[in-house]
Amino acid sequence: MAEFRLQGSAMLVVRLTGDTVRAKNGSMVAYDGRMTFKKLTGGGNGLRGMVTRRLTGEQMEVMEVKGEGTVWFADSARDVSLVRLSGETLHVEAENLLCTEGGLRTGTSFAGLSGAAQGDGLFTTTVEGTGQAAVMSGGPVVALRVSPAYPLTVDPGAYIAHQGVVYVQPSERATFGGDL
Repeated sequence: MAEFRLQGSAMLVVRLTGDTVRAKNGSMVAYDGRMTFKKLTGGGNGLRGMVTRRLTGEQMEVMEVKGEGTVWFADSARDVSLVRLSGETLHVEAENLLCTEGGLRTGTSFAGLSGAAQGDGLFTTTVEGTGQAAVMSGGPVVALRVSPAYPLTVDPGAYIAHQGVVYVQPSERATFGGDL
């Protein structure tokens, strides 16, 4: 099983012992040991995934990394946070997903019309299963618990991901709704 840990706030270190991870294309900054890197079509979901992602606009360029040793991942010095999944589904903006363990499944789901009305889009990327995922943010991520008794409204430009906890960043990315 791949071992994820952070080195500083903007670097993910993954120790592999013959296993596989999927990471954002171009995010590998260094590695040691014996590794293979393979660009995957359709965000790692083959032709069906590629067609779905093109139709939904939830683009994700992914590479598969397999081997024995250590790999360092980063992207534009953005902060990295680890999310452990135990059978849940994490909904995450594709641009904020850095790396997932090889056993986790990724897909695309309908986010609802409210996201499109606010300029964030109709679809989001899903990560399902048991394992770890690394998400990126523009500054230290804040995790906010959500419950039916306490509804939460989040600026779409600050939204990163959710799964019973909403992850927001202390900065806003440009959204169509933010330009109105």
